[in-house]
Amino acid sequence: MNTAIHPAAPHHLPFFLPGPDGSDPVLVGTGIFLIIAVLAFGILFLRIHTLPERMAHRGHKLQFEIVAVLGLLALFTHMHIFWVAGLLLALVDLPDISGPLRRIAGSSERIAGLPPGEGDTVGDESPWKPDGPPPRPATPPKHESDEA
Repeated sequence: MNTAIHPAAPHHLPFFLPGPDGSDPVLVGTGIFLIIAVLAFGILFLRIHTLPERMAHRGHKLQFEIVAVLGLLALFTHMHIFWVAGLLLALVDLPDISGPLRRIAGSSERIAGLPPGEGDTVGDESPWKPDGPPPRPATPPKHESDEA
């Protein structure tokens, strides 16, 4: 067998040609690049997908839960409007309406002479009977000028 190289053959072969043992460095490199690219894209997608949830985390608990549910709906239904709604809700600061209402209720209980937190219950001393009709309001007294 003659091992001499043909005079028309190049003396240096490019790296992307498979070697005589069958190894293909471009295929291996492409496979590694593809695995890394898919993982990086998945991580980027999940970071962008959870953006509204991370933004709403600093807000109120109810707002955070609504944004989280909208994010899950967007993830499982592939309807992007849920993600956009969650992002808009995360950007808007909802006013705290329960705090002032709680303070108003506490002040009303204090004015009525009730212990704190007991204003929403009906006690035994109440004139209301749970089974019967509510009591009728007293009729206002008639004035002498009304009779004429």
